[in-house]
Amino acid sequence: MVKAKKKKLALAWSREDIKNLRALAKEKLSGTQIAKKLKRSPGAVSQKAMRLGVRFRSVRRKAA
Repeated sequence: MVKAKKKKLALAWSREDIKNLRALAKEKLSGTQIAKKLKRSPGAVSQKAMRLGVRFRSVRRKAA
């Protein structure tokens, strides 16, 4: 019998969370780095940033 994965409930964004998101974006951190600091998924952070009009540092990767 296969167990179904439990879906995590969405955490509400507090004013403090939004303030931290804006401050970390100003520090030119990437979305992934901000997600780790806020203990949220990268997708949740990028969606919230998009709604707030906050932009992250663009990450450039070396060509292989």
